[in-house]
Amino acid sequence: MAKLSLVPTPVGNMEDMTMRAIRLLKEADLILAEDTRTSSHLLHHFDIHTPMMSYHKFNEHKTIDAFAQRILAGENIALITDAGTPGISDPGFLLLRKCVQMGIEVECLPGPTALIPAVVVSALPNDRFFFEGFLPQKKGRQTRLKELAELPVTFILYESPFRIVKTLQQLAEVCGSERQASVTREISKKFEETQRGSLRELEAYFTENQPRGEFVICVAGKDDKSDKEDRFGQDASEEDFGKEEKREKKVKKNKYAREDKYARESED
Repeated sequence: MAKLSLVPTPVGNMEDMTMRAIRLLKEADLILAEDTRTSSHLLHHFDIHTPMMSYHKFNEHKTIDAFAQRILAGENIALITDAGTPGISDPGFLLLRKCVQMGIEVECLPGPTALIPAVVVSALPNDRFFFEGFLPQKKGRQTRLKELAELPVTFILYESPFRIVKTLQQLAEVCGSERQASVTREISKKFEETQRGSLRELEAYFTENQPRGEFVICVAGKDDKSDKEDRFGQDASEEDFGKEEKREKKVKKNKYAREDKYARESED
């Protein structure tokens, strides 16, 4: 049965392309690309000769029905974007949802995305985090910033070099200038860089140093205690350890109870 495959592509370094992704692109009957000119370099680099058609935010509403029908007719279609994983702040969701509604098989390969490397190297807590992506440029922007400022977990934004300083200024206003954050740019490329510090310090740095490349901003959650080692570190109180130990025991107890229930049902 034909299917839709969402295929991640490198966010900067061609060596991040997986063997499976290359094989699927070669085997597909059609590749949908966010920008065929950009993707033609990728296909040429890996000697892929599959036909391409454009699929982007300006035409996706008009084309999803036709592409879904082509898959139903037996064509395997692969979807790629300019960089990263389709559907993550890039086109892909609408076609995937349409295929699911029509009973078409869909798969998404694991692969490159900017947010995971950025939150890992941020040195901010990442056991839980919230991914926002791009903020609204005008309407609703301030409201959304205020909502994000109240989150108790690290949150992640995407930003362009043209708005990075303005966004850091606004974040400092709503979160407080001393809120800890990190800014990573040009992930996996030659000039990859991560700056860490308070929002005030990061705003000053990128005001003095011309921003270049695509940016990922990670901001600590409200009342984050990451500056005291970490939540399991040396400065954690005995009370904190006790609460965490009780929580873990409760989770394990519930897990074992479920497993025992399933075992009894299987025997019956």
